[in-house]
Amino acid sequence: MTYHSGRHFLQLPGPTNTPERVLRALSKPTIDHRGPEFKELTPRLLEGMRWLFRTEQAVFIYPASGSGAWECALVNTLSPGDKVLSFQQGFFASGWTNVARSYGLEVQVEPWDPRRGLTPEAILNVLEEGERGDEIKAILLVHNETSTGVTTDIKAIGRALRESGHPALLLVDSVSSLAAMDYFHDDWGIDVTISGSQKGITLPPGLCVVAASARALQAHDSARLPRSYWDWSAQLEFNEQGVFPYTPATNLLYGLDEALSMLREEGLSNVFARHAEFGEATRAAVQAWDLELFALNLREASNALTAVLVPEGYNADDLRAVILNRFDMSLGTGLGDFKGDLFRIGHLGDLNRLTLMGTLAGVEMGLALTGVPHSQGGVAAAMKHMMKGVIL
Repeated sequence: MTYHSGRHFLQLPGPTNTPERVLRALSKPTIDHRGPEFKELTPRLLEGMRWLFRTEQAVFIYPASGSGAWECALVNTLSPGDKVLSFQQGFFASGWTNVARSYGLEVQVEPWDPRRGLTPEAILNVLEEGERGDEIKAILLVHNETSTGVTTDIKAIGRALRESGHPALLLVDSVSSLAAMDYFHDDWGIDVTISGSQKGITLPPGLCVVAASARALQAHDSARLPRSYWDWSAQLEFNEQGVFPYTPATNLLYGLDEALSMLREEGLSNVFARHAEFGEATRAAVQAWDLELFALNLREASNALTAVLVPEGYNADDLRAVILNRFDMSLGTGLGDFKGDLFRIGHLGDLNRLTLMGTLAGVEMGLALTGVPHSQGGVAAAMKHMMKGVIL
C-alpha cells in the first residue's frame, strides 16, 4: 500500500469523520459496566438521545448497526403474518423490506420514483384501498435515503396519517438524517425511529439508537414476533437501574457522551444550518459542472449527501477509484440498480468549509483526469456560495 501524507478524506455518506474529542473519549479505560460510574453515564446518554430525537418517550441504545435497528423496530411492534407497507424509495428502503419478509411479515411494496420524495397522498391512496388498506399494521419509511440523496417530508406524512385516523404504526429510518437535519419524533407523530452512530452523530460504526412512542410500547405488549436480544422489556428494566441487559459497548458509549456534548455546544439549529449550507454549496458545484443531481426536486435534495449522475458511457466507480488513488479521498458508490451510474459526496458530521472545499476540489480534479464531460468552475461556485455565510 502506498503511503499518503496528510489525512485521508473520508467523504462517504457514512461512516463519517470522527472528531478528535470523540476519539480521545473512546480511548478512556474501560470501566465496570455494573459499577457506580457507569450507572451515572447511562441515564445521561438516554436523556441526551431523547434530546436529539426530540422526544419525551422511551429511547434504546444497542451495540449494532442500523440494520440491526430495523429488526428491533419490527420484532417489538409486530406479529407473524402482519401486513406492512413500504415503497421503492431506494437501496436501504428495500433492505428494510427484506428484513421484514425474513420475519414472515406480509410486505406490500408499492412502486415509487426514487428520485423523488415520498408524498402523503401516495400513502393515503394505499391505505384507503378498501379492506386491504385497513389490514396494514405498519408503514416503513426512510427519511433520508442514503443511496439516493433524496429526503421525504416525514412531518407532512405523520400529520396526514393522524388526520386520516388510520391506526398503522409509522416506523422511520433516520440513519443518515439524525443530527444532520431537523427531526421531531414526537411532534411528527412517529411511532418508532431508528438511527445509527456513524453518520451525523460522528461516532465510529457500532451503535444503533431507537425511539419508541407510547403507541409503539403498547404494540410491544401484544407483538409476537420472536425476540430476545432486541426485547424492549429487558432494556427498560435494566436501563431503569442505569445498566444494560448485556455487556454494553462501553467505549462507544463514552464516545456517544462526548458527541452529544459537542452537539449541545454547537446547538442543533447551528448544526442543521451548517449541513444546509454545505448541501447547497455542493449542489452549486454540481450544477456548475453541468452534471445531473439524482434528486429531481432541489427542495428534496439531502443536506447530508449529494448523489451525482455521470454521463452515459462513463462509470462512476472508475472516477471514484482515480480520486481515491490520486488524492486519497473516499466517495460513496452507487448502490443496487445505480451501481456505476452515480457517486455520492458525503457532507455530514464533523466537517467545516475548508474540508468541503478540499472535497469538491478532489472531485473536480478527478473529473478532469478521467475525462468525464463537465464544465469548469464547480469549486468556484461552491466557494462563492459559502463566502456569503462568512462574517468578517
